[in-house]
Amino acid sequence: MKALFLWLIRFYQRNISPARPSCCRFIPTCSAYALEAVEKYGALKGGFLALRRILKCQPFHRQKTIEYDPVP
Repeated sequence: MKALFLWLIRFYQRNISPARPSCCRFIPTCSAYALEAVEKYGALKGGFLALRRILKCQPFHRQKTIEYDPVP
């Protein structure tokens, strides 16, 4: 399961992300955060952390600055 998640994240980073404009309001980006979380904590907890982060990074948020939010 972990290997599948890592493959999907890397596929997104290489093939889908370059075609889209940068819109992440966090450093590191959401995909880099997800990759690190899944590598560090495994598929279940890392996937949960990544999902929670992606839900926080939505385009309707009014914050104007970039936040530093590392993997715990």
